[in-house]
Amino acid sequence: MKVQVFGVGCKKCNQLYEMLKKYMEKNHINAELEHIEDLDKLLEAGIMMSPAVFIDGVKKSEGRIPTETQIKEWFSLK
Repeated sequence: MKVQVFGVGCKKCNQLYEMLKKYMEKNHINAELEHIEDLDKLLEAGIMMSPAVFIDGVKKSEGRIPTETQIKEWFSLK
């Protein structure tokens, strides 16, 4: 599983990355977590507002910080 957080280094982007990292560690989720800050890669992914989260290439969230309940749903569907 590959989890990507797209963001340009803003507070919300960093907060979301740390939130996902802690959630994955706490729940023993074995996945690659990547923080992408390259503006060209954001544009290639079609992201208009950051932060955004992709899991295995599927956009799960954009322009907001999801709730822990939403994050739990993303991982329970795997």
